[in-house]
Amino acid sequence: MSVEELPEYAERVLEVAELIPPGRVMTYGDVAEWLGEGGPRQVGRAMALYGGAVPWWRVVRADGTLLPGHELRALGHYRDEGTPLREAGRAAEGHVPKLDMRRARWDGTGGAHGESGAVGAVGAGREPRAGTHT
Repeated sequence: MSVEELPEYAERVLEVAELIPPGRVMTYGDVAEWLGEGGPRQVGRAMALYGGAVPWWRVVRADGTLLPGHELRALGHYRDEGTPLREAGRAAEGHVPKLDMRRARWDGTGGAHGESGAVGAVGAGREPRAGTHT
């Protein structure tokens, strides 16, 4: 599928996914806020349908759980990139780690090398909405 065939919203979602530096993540809601439209479900749908050619593992659930059905592939990427993880407790299903959202979450600033700290204002000069701080 060529870029011309992508719905405009999906193309914009994928562009944001490509901006996220290695070792960092944004939630579905963060991406929607960055774009100023849609919501987590719309971002998730765009990623599910069209995200295979971008670093899909960097767009994540807000609770830090790995994408069901893709946990091992994502975990390999996270470990290769040095993405902060919280090791799973013994009671956790499958003992799969979660993302350490406090340390891994990217606020969209600091360029492509991830120099910025954890979540601040997501998007270009926007104030974070409630729930964007950890």
